[in-house]
Amino acid sequence: MTIATVQHHPEAAALPPTHRTAPPTTIAGLALRTPFWVFSGALAVIFLFPLVWTSVASVSPHPGTGQVDGWGFGNYRTLAAYQAGIWQYLANSVFVSGLCVVLTLLISTLGGYAFARFRFPGRNALFMLTLAILMVPYATLLIPLYVLLNSIGLQNSLVGVALVLTMFQLPFSTFMMRISFESIPRELDEAAMVDGCSSFSALWRVLLPAVRPGLITVGLFAFLAAWNDFFAPLILINDSNKMTLPLAVSNLRGQVQGVVDYGATEAGVVVLALPCIVLFLLLQRHYVRGFMSGALKG
Repeated sequence: MTIATVQHHPEAAALPPTHRTAPPTTIAGLALRTPFWVFSGALAVIFLFPLVWTSVASVSPHPGTGQVDGWGFGNYRTLAAYQAGIWQYLANSVFVSGLCVVLTLLISTLGGYAFARFRFPGRNALFMLTLAILMVPYATLLIPLYVLLNSIGLQNSLVGVALVLTMFQLPFSTFMMRISFESIPRELDEAAMVDGCSSFSALWRVLLPAVRPGLITVGLFAFLAAWNDFFAPLILINDSNKMTLPLAVSNLRGQVQGVVDYGATEAGVVVLALPCIVLFLLLQRHYVRGFMSGALKG
């Protein structure tokens, strides 16, 4: 808006910024933004193409699959009828993922709160030791953990798988919850304690609602890791009826004389991916805010 325009229309200067006319897009602005749009579009195509291709292939005809003629859901029927049935494997995955999320949220919330709000000897050293678990290769711990679970009667158990997956999620989750609590001013829980709250009451009534984006981020990460994990169930589960969905889809690949049933496998990939996509789309706003919580400290 030019000075002459303001002089001829003084009421325009009083308009709030949201009601003023947007500046016209210039050629220079388009030229500067075009590389960003092209790069973002290319990344979107790269990441979305395999999923779209798999979704289309799961309902398209393939020789030697449950959908040999025309388009339909024959591959999904093959997947549903595999051994104990897809609903059993879905229930196993939901149980393992749900228990992993609950345990991860409970332990990491208490741990993050303690590291962020309490001062005790060796606090930083203990926190660094917790993070050091991230540097241990995942596969090297599964055999010792299998022996440990066998000694306590949790071998070939979905609960044992959930405990193992929770252990691998705790370092990152505790780190996320610590920075989430540290981004909240101490005056909030101090005021709650002045009003008569204990440390636990201040955590439950005041801090947990304030760190909800961090909780959602931790819970989403724990769910995705447990839902898609293949290696831990492969080592820890022996009973075919207790397999999780990724393990069942993998075993489905070579059931008929080593011939891969690509149609049913692609249908299994779609079933595996669908809950992850829906959850991420529903929670992406909180997910981003959870990651930004450390940058907004204070």
